[in-house]
Amino acid sequence: MKNTFAFLVALLLLAGTVFAHTLASFGWASTVQELGRIQQGKPVTVTYTFTNTGTTPLVITKAKGSCGCTGVEWPKEAVLPGASGQINATFNAAALGTFNKSVFVESNAGEGIATLQFKGEVVSDVPVEKP
Repeated sequence: MKNTFAFLVALLLLAGTVFAHTLASFGWASTVQELGRIQQGKPVTVTYTFTNTGTTPLVITKAKGSCGCTGVEWPKEAVLPGASGQINATFNAAALGTFNKSVFVESNAGEGIATLQFKGEVVSDVPVEKP
């Protein structure tokens, strides 16, 4: 009985290890972006680049912003192991003041929901730097 139990435990551990290595996985270039000061009313698009570092195709099922001020575009096709993709978040910059926004990415990756962030300040006039 002890040997059977030990064998089952070892088998479960081995199965878990094999399963962990067969998942899709995000390798992000950056998950947080600082936009600085941006002009009010001029939408800004933030691009997040990733690589599928797993061993199976990565499928993004949903990506959405933390509020209605952010639209999100993502690859609708599977991203093969070793291949790269991009998620684009467009912020409308309608309201003045500082902001800290998030994009939530749902996929078949083993990490669960990925959270991306961008922050900055919306101002009415952005000074132009002279050379």
